[in-house]
Amino acid sequence: QVKLVESGGGSVQAGGSLRLSCTASGSTFSRNYMAWFRQAPGKEREFVAGIDWIGGSTTYADSVKGRFTVSRDNDKNTVYLQMNSLKPEDTAVYYCGAHKGSGRVTYTGNYNYWGQGTQVTVSS
Repeated sequence: QVKLVESGGGSVQAGGSLRLSCTASGSTFSRNYMAWFRQAPGKEREFVAGIDWIGGSTTYADSVKGRFTVSRDNDKNTVYLQMNSLKPEDTAVYYCGAHKGSGRVTYTGNYNYWGQGTQVTVSS
């Protein structure tokens, strides 16, 4: 079993910054690809950013390019999402997910483990 625990959410004003963390544990955890998704009220969960655990290559949604940065710490089994220049439309519950190893990385169906989610609220 794999457990993902997120932290770092909160409330900020537009233009502010937050850093989210996601720590993975479990005997069956394999370092494939990790990603951050978000889900706003009444909307579907959407891809935000992801990182290949071994090579470190990253992918971003167009809406966050230049503002968000995803990174990982192999020793701590932790993935981070640094969010700068936050906008009210970034308000959502943010989830980290562990990719199952095959398939498109932006598709929620290709992730077999999820964290509990952390709320990010950006006020104008």
